[in-house]
Amino acid sequence: MKHIAKLAIISCAVCLAIVGCSKKEPPKTEPTAEPAPAAEAPAPQPVLNADSLAAEQARLEAERLEAERARLEALINQIMSEDVYFDFDRFELTEKAKELLAQVGELLIKEKRFTLTIEGHTDARGTEDYNFTLGAKRAMKVKEFLAAYGIENERMESVSYGKEAPKAQGETEEAYSQNRRANFRVNIKQ
Repeated sequence: MKHIAKLAIISCAVCLAIVGCSKKEPPKTEPTAEPAPAAEAPAPQPVLNADSLAAEQARLEAERLEAERARLEALINQIMSEDVYFDFDRFELTEKAKELLAQVGELLIKEKRFTLTIEGHTDARGTEDYNFTLGAKRAMKVKEFLAAYGIENERMESVSYGKEAPKAQGETEEAYSQNRRANFRVNIKQ
């Protein structure tokens, strides 16, 4: 019986050794979906301190001023690119001149900061005194039209150049017709 008891003990030891050394499979569970990759987090916003806030405000103000400057420059260029032309030895406004002056008047009504110098010119024919007088009458006619349109007199001044500042050189009717004019110089009051 001792023998059987030894044999039983040895068998139990071998069984325990086999069971202890065997690989255990992990318990089976239902597969789970892999977690979706996390969306990239937005870049952290810089912390605004007083200096960076002031710099940003200054940058925005500079952009606003530049846009306003460009807008005003475009309006000024529009006004200055147009001339009011007159018939020979006349200072009355033509219908075409009145149409142009109505457009100038609209721009001046919208932009109250503009002041205007109206320059009267003549062609080379006539005496110096006569041409200065005629140039002054042309500039005044333009000023009177704009005043009647609603532009304040204090925003306008007139000056005569007579034949001293021709737009076109030459002694042809084409050159003369380009020199019989009133043109504008625009200023911006602060």
